[in-house]
Amino acid sequence: MKPPIFDYIAATSVDAAVAALAEAGAEAKILAGGQSLVPMLNFRLLRPALLIDINRIPGLTYIEETADRIRVGALTRHYQLETSALIARHLPVLSCAMTHVAHLAIRNRGTIGGSLSHADPAAELPMLALLLDADFHLAGPAGKRVVAARDFFLDALTADLDPAEILTEIALPKLPQRTGWGFEEVARRHGDFAIAAVAATVTVADGAIAQARIALTGVGPTALRAAAAEAMLAGHALDGASTGRAIDAVRAAITPGSDLHASSDYRRHLAGVLTGRALAAAWRRATKSPA
Repeated sequence: MKPPIFDYIAATSVDAAVAALAEAGAEAKILAGGQSLVPMLNFRLLRPALLIDINRIPGLTYIEETADRIRVGALTRHYQLETSALIARHLPVLSCAMTHVAHLAIRNRGTIGGSLSHADPAAELPMLALLLDADFHLAGPAGKRVVAARDFFLDALTADLDPAEILTEIALPKLPQRTGWGFEEVARRHGDFAIAAVAATVTVADGAIAQARIALTGVGPTALRAAAAEAMLAGHALDGASTGRAIDAVRAAITPGSDLHASSDYRRHLAGVLTGRALAAAWRRATKSPA
């Protein structure tokens, strides 16, 4: 397949890209890594009149540390996240998850901003953004604004992103002390989109869970946080009973669909199994005595 005919410009600043988007309206698309966009063009699922290439815009590729956050530029490649010492030190669940994103060739080109803006319901990065309470920094004709990850993902392939806006930065709060993490995914082959995936963090104080976070992907129209399951775990040690209650709450909270890869019932069952494994790994890491 070949893409439809389109015009092309290479923006050299965020302002120039925003101006081009505003002028073209819904007829324009941003080209970052292109790992989702180009296949959609080739299959004629998208027919934009204009592609705006943002790869030449300086200052959008970085991973930086502040007192309480890790700031990531929207053009940062998946492989840079995967291999970053800062990410590994402060957000190791993200480092682990990135190894499950597609294959190395795609991780070398795909960008964090592109993946989050695409909002694929089976992708890992939206799930991690929800798990880690990320904030998204957007630039548009009306100026800049910040959207919490929990408010960003609206539906499958639909995000709170105006046609003339660009995602420029993702801010990720550092995990608290005594926080463990777990990540579990099942796909038909390593690198394929997840049939279901679960990421969890557990923060422990005085032998009990002070805070639990559970996020899932592949089991609904968007990635999601399992708020009811998280609330059930607070104040308890992780054992068979508390894990079982959390698994039941996760299964009750999701509405997975059926397709040629898996039935709805299978995905619901699988989500519970992966939740149990992710929580067990998070608890083990949180309660492990320091060396």
